[in-house]
Amino acid sequence: MKPFDIKQKIIIWILLLVGVFFLSDFLINVGINSTYQSIERVDKQEKVVIYQADATYVNGRIRGVIKEPEASQKKYLKIELYSKRDVLVGRSYIPIEKGQEEVQPFELLFRAKDVSYYKTDFVNEKEEGMELEILPKELTKPEIVLATIVTILIFWG
Repeated sequence: MKPFDIKQKIIIWILLLVGVFFLSDFLINVGINSTYQSIERVDKQEKVVIYQADATYVNGRIRGVIKEPEASQKKYLKIELYSKRDVLVGRSYIPIEKGQEEVQPFELLFRAKDVSYYKTDFVNEKEEGMELEILPKELTKPEIVLATIVTILIFWG
């Protein structure tokens, strides 16, 4: 038997590195997404369609669309978050853009503890106090891959 030559060793190391990358990416996504639990909506706003509303113990995300924002006479969509014991945990305001014709998508990433349900409403003014700490947007897959490649290049060189 002849020992591996250098090309075979490099190919094996590259395949192992790619395999570890995809396995860790999969396990991270499963781990993060399994900690989120759905939160309930308790209002009947027909112009607001929510397609994702979930939270962990310390943060959460609400994604949806506002139908016909041009027809709305209000300036903001107010989202109020409540705990299991009906305590107001925080609120956030999403500006209604009048240039949109049919739908206006929105995404709310927030940091608040023990959120159980939420309410939406249209308002003209922001109320003082209890405004949520908004988290920056989540990174997309291409952004994560690019950041990983740049990090590897920095530590490799």
